[in-house]
Amino acid sequence: MTTQQKELNVIAPSLSFNPQIYCIRLNSPSRTFSEIAQIINDCGGHIGDIKVVESNPAFVTRDVHFKATTIQAREIISKLHDLPGTHISDVQNEVYNTHIGGKIAIKLKKEIKNYKDLSVVYTPGVAEVCRTIHEDPKLAYNLTIKRNSVAVVTDGSAVLGLGNIGPYAGMPVMEGKAMLFKMLADIDAYPICLSTQLPDEIVAAVKAIAPGFGGINLEDIAAPKCFEIERRLQNELDIPVFHDDQHGTAVVVLSALINASKVVGKKFEDLEVVITGAGAAGVSCAKMLLYAGIRNIIVTDRSGAIYMGRKEMNTSKEELAQLTNPNKQKGTISDVIKGTDVFVGVSGPNLITADDVKSMADNPIVFALSNPDPEIKPELAKPYVKVMATGRSDYPNQINNVLCFPGFFRGLLDSHATTVTEKMKYAAAKAIASMVCDYELNESYIIPSIFDKKVALAVASAVADAACEDRVIKDIPEVDLKII
Repeated sequence: MTTQQKELNVIAPSLSFNPQIYCIRLNSPSRTFSEIAQIINDCGGHIGDIKVVESNPAFVTRDVHFKATTIQAREIISKLHDLPGTHISDVQNEVYNTHIGGKIAIKLKKEIKNYKDLSVVYTPGVAEVCRTIHEDPKLAYNLTIKRNSVAVVTDGSAVLGLGNIGPYAGMPVMEGKAMLFKMLADIDAYPICLSTQLPDEIVAAVKAIAPGFGGINLEDIAAPKCFEIERRLQNELDIPVFHDDQHGTAVVVLSALINASKVVGKKFEDLEVVITGAGAAGVSCAKMLLYAGIRNIIVTDRSGAIYMGRKEMNTSKEELAQLTNPNKQKGTISDVIKGTDVFVGVSGPNLITADDVKSMADNPIVFALSNPDPEIKPELAKPYVKVMATGRSDYPNQINNVLCFPGFFRGLLDSHATTVTEKMKYAAAKAIASMVCDYELNESYIIPSIFDKKVALAVASAVADAACEDRVIKDIPEVDLKII
C-alpha cells in the first residue's frame, strides 16, 4: 500500500456516498443501549440526537437519530432486529420526510373571510386594478407580486453533481433554492422546471412567463448552451437574468480570493491562477478574475490547457483562449499548475495530487470546489497548502453560491434593475469579502458563514448602488391611491 493510499484510508467519508439522516424508534432493555450505539458506529453510522420517549423498569423506548448511507442503514437495521430484547417499532428517513409534498408553499397576505374580502381581492374590485396596469404596465411592479418574485428556471441538464437528470428530478433542488431566497432575502422564488432542453424552446418559455417576475435565475443548465440562453434572454427581456452556476460561483470565488491573497501576503493583481473546468463556472470565474485585475490565468479542460490555436474547441473556449493563457502554455493540469499561486477547481473529483500542490509557488491557495468530491481531498493537500477551500460544509472555508444569489437578487429587485453588469458582480464580491474583518482573517476563515444574514444585506446594497451607477434601472411610477 502506497503512502497516498494509507492517507486516503483516514480521510473523512465523502458525501458522495449520499448519507441520509434516519430516526429509529426502538424498545430495548436499558442495559443494551451501549450495544445499540456500538452497532451503529461499527456499521459506519454517526449517532446524533437521542430522545427517551418512555421509560419503565422493563424497557426504554428511544428515538435514535443517526446519519448513514442507505447501505449502512440497512445493515444497522438488520443487526438491531437481531439484537436480543430489542424491537424496532418505526424507521424514518428524515430527508425524504422533509420532501413529502414539497418544501415550499404559497402564503396569503390577506385572509378572505367574507364576501367583502372576496370582492376586494377578486371580482369585482380587481378589475379596476387590471385596467390601471393595462394603461401603464410598469405599475405591475407595485400592484402585483412581480416586484418581489424570481423564477428559478432549469431544464435539469446539469443538476448539482448528478448531471442530466431532467426536470422532475431537478425540482427538489429548485425548491431548496427557493427556500434560501426566502430565508435570506425575503424573496418569493418559484421553481420552474422545463420539459425541454432545446435552447430555442427554453428561451421562448422564459420569455412567455417573464411578465410575472422581477428577475430570472437560471439554474443547473449545462454548458455551453447556458451561455447562449442567458445572453439571448438578457438581450430580449427588460428584467435581469442571472445564471447562478456561472456568476454566483464566480462572485464567491473572487470574494474568497480577495481575502486569501491577504492571508498569504501576495498582491492580488500579481497572482498566477490555474482553473480546471471550462464549463459554466470555470468560464465565468476566469472572466470575473480578469475583470478584477488578474492577468495570468490558465484554464484547463479534459484535453489540457486552453490556448489560442488549439484545435477542437467550442465557441466559449475559443473566446476564453483569447482572454487567458497569455504565454500559450500547453499540457495537462499537472504541467501548467507548476509555479502558480492559485488553483481553482470547478470540474470533478481527484483531478490533482499532493505532488501537484507541492509543485505550486510558496504558500499556495487551493480552492477545490467540485461537490461533493473535491479535485483533491483537503487531507492530502493540507501539508503543502497555505489556504484551502472547498464547496463542502464539513471543512473550513466553504465557497457556496448562497453567499451571493439571495442578496444579489434583493439588490436587483430593490433597484428595479433591467440587466446584470460586471460592476454589480464585482461589487457583490467585495461586499462578501468585507464581511470578514482583517483582524478576523486567517487560513481557516476567509469567507463568512452562509447563515450570516448580514451578508445578503451587504450584497443587496452593493448591487443596488452599482445598478444606479451603471444606469440600468427602471423608473417605476407610484400608484395614485387618492379617492376619486
